[in-house]
Amino acid sequence: PAMAREVLAMPGTRPIVSHTGIHSHCATQRNFDDDILKAVADKGGMVGIGYWEEVNCVNTVAGIADSIAAAVALLGEDHVSLGSDFDGAVTTPLDSSQLASLTQALMDKGLTEPVIAKVMGGNMIRYLSETLPD
Repeated sequence: PAMAREVLAMPGTRPIVSHTGIHSHCATQRNFDDDILKAVADKGGMVGIGYWEEVNCVNTVAGIADSIAAAVALLGEDHVSLGSDFDGAVTTPLDSSQLASLTQALMDKGLTEPVIAKVMGGNMIRYLSETLPD
């Protein structure tokens, strides 16, 4: 948390927290407190929701969708993306070939198609196009 606050204090930063969950939704040591994630969003940054149990408190596709919905409610639809973590260090309930099941779970949670499109890649594409050099 101290390092995150230092980065957030730097002028002009638009940080990404790439693999996390929402602490108020899943109170584990791994997840930053909500105020830090709100500060990331306030600076125009991005929060990628992970796919594993330690960040979602359950290891199901529905659990990932619940965490994404909690992130959208906390941070706004423009600051949430996927933070899969398919490196093999953690066990996830799906792989990249099964992302349609996550889309369905988000629909089942009542997220709209435009919000789902943002979370499933639109937000990250926008963020990268705005922040990476030409």
